[in-house]
Amino acid sequence: MRILQTKLKDSLIIEPKIFSDARGSFFESYNSEKYNALFKNEIFFYQDNISVSKKNVLRGLHLQKKNPQGKLVSCVYGEVLDVAVDLRKNSESYLCWHAEILSQDNLKQFWIPPGFAHGFYVLSDLAIFVYKCSERYFVDDEICIAWNDPTLSIDWNLDKAPLLSDKDKKGLFIKDADF
Repeated sequence: MRILQTKLKDSLIIEPKIFSDARGSFFESYNSEKYNALFKNEIFFYQDNISVSKKNVLRGLHLQKKNPQGKLVSCVYGEVLDVAVDLRKNSESYLCWHAEILSQDNLKQFWIPPGFAHGFYVLSDLAIFVYKCSERYFVDDEICIAWNDPTLSIDWNLDKAPLLSDKDKKGLFIKDADF
């Protein structure tokens, strides 16, 4: 696998080695020895989540306050624009964001460290999105930052209004959020 640093401190893009032939392809999506070495035995994954979403769905920007989750994310079917925002107040990349196209074709993984907000926008007709999380999900600990917060000015590259959950419609602007 190839490891690339993003402009966000501690955030990585991981490109797996893909073996393809006339039958299809194969790749290793997770190997505990390799990832334990990559994260210096400081990150362990607690749960896996799978999200199935239709075209133009935007999910996020989500984070947990007291129990921050690190997320190793990838898109195994379809294509998404995946976005991470560094909300660690003492970080040199505080309030900076990075967007990456994740798809079934590139099979990239995006490491989003604890303390980051995360969201994605579905570009294909359907997307299957996979998360490995370093902490359990606590519904009462979650905060949603508005996807269109002017402080962040994220370029989602939208061609029409996104489809949002009720929770995401009520996302807070950074200036109003307590995290």
